[in-house]
Amino acid sequence: MPARLRNQSRQVPTRDIDESEVEVDSTAHAAAGATAVAVAMRRAVGQMGPVRTASTLLRLNQVDGFDCQGCAWPDPAPGHRHTAEFCENGAKAVAEEATRQLLDREFFATHSVEDLAGRTEFWLGKQGRLTEPMVLRPGATHYEPVSWDDAFATIAGHLDRLDHPDQATFYTSGKTSNEAAFAYQLFVRAFGTNNLPDCSNMCHESSGSALVETIGIGKGSVSLEDIHQAKLILVVGQNPGTNHPRMLSALEEAKSRGAKIIAINPLQEAGLVRFKNPQNAKGLTVGTALADLHLPIRLNGDLAFFQAVGSLLVEWDALDHDFLEQYVTGFEEYAAHVKDLDWAKVEASTGLTREQVTEAARMIADSPATITCWAMGITQHHNPVATIKEIVNVALLQGNIGKPGAGVCPVRGHSNVQGDRTMGIWERVPDHFLDRIRDEFGFDPPREHGLDTVGSIEALRDGKVRVFFGMGGNFVGASPDTDATEAAMRNAALTVHVSTKLNRSHVVHGGEALILPALGRSEKDLTGGKVQRVTVEDSMSAVHASHGPLDPPSEHLKSEVDIICSLALATLGEDSPVPWAAFRDDYTEIRRRIARVVPGCASYEEKVDEPGGFVLPHPPRDSRTFETPSGRAVLTSTPIDVLDVPRGRFLLQTMRSHDQFNTTIYGLDDRYRGVKGGRRVLFVNPDDLRDLGYADGDVIDIVSEWKDGVKRTARSFRLVPYDQPRGCVAAYYPEANPLVPLDSTAEKSNTPVYKSIVVRLDRPGAAGQGTGESHGSGDQGEGSHRQDDPHHLS
Repeated sequence: MPARLRNQSRQVPTRDIDESEVEVDSTAHAAAGATAVAVAMRRAVGQMGPVRTASTLLRLNQVDGFDCQGCAWPDPAPGHRHTAEFCENGAKAVAEEATRQLLDREFFATHSVEDLAGRTEFWLGKQGRLTEPMVLRPGATHYEPVSWDDAFATIAGHLDRLDHPDQATFYTSGKTSNEAAFAYQLFVRAFGTNNLPDCSNMCHESSGSALVETIGIGKGSVSLEDIHQAKLILVVGQNPGTNHPRMLSALEEAKSRGAKIIAINPLQEAGLVRFKNPQNAKGLTVGTALADLHLPIRLNGDLAFFQAVGSLLVEWDALDHDFLEQYVTGFEEYAAHVKDLDWAKVEASTGLTREQVTEAARMIADSPATITCWAMGITQHHNPVATIKEIVNVALLQGNIGKPGAGVCPVRGHSNVQGDRTMGIWERVPDHFLDRIRDEFGFDPPREHGLDTVGSIEALRDGKVRVFFGMGGNFVGASPDTDATEAAMRNAALTVHVSTKLNRSHVVHGGEALILPALGRSEKDLTGGKVQRVTVEDSMSAVHASHGPLDPPSEHLKSEVDIICSLALATLGEDSPVPWAAFRDDYTEIRRRIARVVPGCASYEEKVDEPGGFVLPHPPRDSRTFETPSGRAVLTSTPIDVLDVPRGRFLLQTMRSHDQFNTTIYGLDDRYRGVKGGRRVLFVNPDDLRDLGYADGDVIDIVSEWKDGVKRTARSFRLVPYDQPRGCVAAYYPEANPLVPLDSTAEKSNTPVYKSIVVRLDRPGAAGQGTGESHGSGDQGEGSHRQDDPHHLS
């Protein structure tokens, strides 16, 4: 039986789906090690060839090399890096970009947009690198080649015809370099709008909001060396084995120095059970057991958990009184609030016993230096800002800000998402940043806050935005409420995507559409006739240079900086107060302006020249200085609300498989969870499965229920029993994104609620009865959209 998963696809007639062809081995929770090395090398050699693989991967994350296109985990200090300073998923990311497979004009002549719209995301991504600009003219059925000058003129014409600059929105992916990000936000503001949505809106926006309010800066307070020195590390709502694999090496180092680790996550993930580090002999054989305690918390129970821990710390007087007195405000109110803690609500919210919570609290109370790390499992609920404030509360109670081996650590998921925000990619950038732009460039940027990701989709839907420009990423694939997002994008007059490879966003288009092919991070940038370098910022505020070693796959590719500056010249003209041509010819000119505009970046070029770069200032970490209105860190008090789920319903979280990065699907296996050959699976507690009358391998439709009355449906998911709290289920995104309502967003941060969606499970076909229903069939799985497809991948 073939190890694959057949699925329905959009714009293709419904057909039977045999979900039983997915292979599932519930015992196959492999940890990283020799298997990871073998998988990574096989993928890399298969796409790049042996010589190209060696020459590329050996430059990855090196001081004189290029930064990984994947996650934002920091690099070790110069002199402490391994020869192979990359993980399995990093190698896959490089292989995807540096593939020898090329996608040319003949491909687009062969495949209509309708044909491509029926293909899976996996299939689209495997067609190879884009090699020249392509345009879809109004009413056309196929993309066709277009010159760069004509492409820029087309965009400039659309922008010029808008009634107001706010009728355009400019999205940014987290892979964009600092130089490109700075130039991009400058162009957008010179054009006249602050509509700068970015991928942060969908991931760590909640972290930034909470941290700014409590410690005065929206970034984590730890370094990589702090991770190594910590005595206790909490890994909360995060699966580093898949999403940040190099983090496991840092945790292993901490364990070797005596640290303990608590994993707080609904699923027990393989990477934290036992890590087999391929960079040493022990790792290839025995490995290291990482988590000393795993707490299988119920979805959305983290706020109650950390408030209960804080209550116990106050009760036990396990407090840093000197720190609280000198640096913190709000303690009396907080202490009074947690004194009346309702343990029944804590247990109902967390799904944990009082004994389990107390065991973790004892470990925290006994630790002289604690770090709490978190990711999307915290930030994508309805109350993530309040939850992160509770995490900060626990840190402040013990003085775990601004001392070695301690702090708060939001782990960013994309390589330069934090750098983009530092460079001004934000729809709500503060006035002092806009003042610096005004003083440096001589124009007054707009002050009214712009649109974030959800706001941009709503404005496109309502006809208030007519032009969408995407700097990297896969906006359609990543966004919530897939059917609503796709309808909104099709309502635009123009959609533009700067990309390296095909994805779903290119086939869900406006009246006119452009695909602009960009250099990858692994490639040489000779813009302006000289070797250019770019810079990035990691998850711990370290900034360093990146130099690609490979020849570009096509002479028609442009760098992101070149694309932005050329578009600015076409749109704003040569008499713009910003020297776009000089920026394009020499990125040093951009870095000189970054030094004068961006806080903390003085002498930017000189600091980047240092091996390994430099670390941006972080007042709480560096000097226990808190730039809040009171000048102190802030303890906050929040009521505990138990998320109510009706009888017969479940809480769904979306997550990655081990064979993907964001919306890029590397393959159809999830080795860590024992799934082979498919992605349309729903992980369910075995007892829930039994009580529902379903069996392992049954196929169901998932229906989300939201207050707007629309029954959003994702069809044909194979049930897989998996150990997690009762009442909780999990599925991969973007397949499950159709179930996330557009207006189901987090308080304060407006982040889509991907992690606590109320759903029911229906027999196939039952969900289609009735009216007012949105059908998100999804488009992931095998590489085919028809049984007779000549490109069928078995």
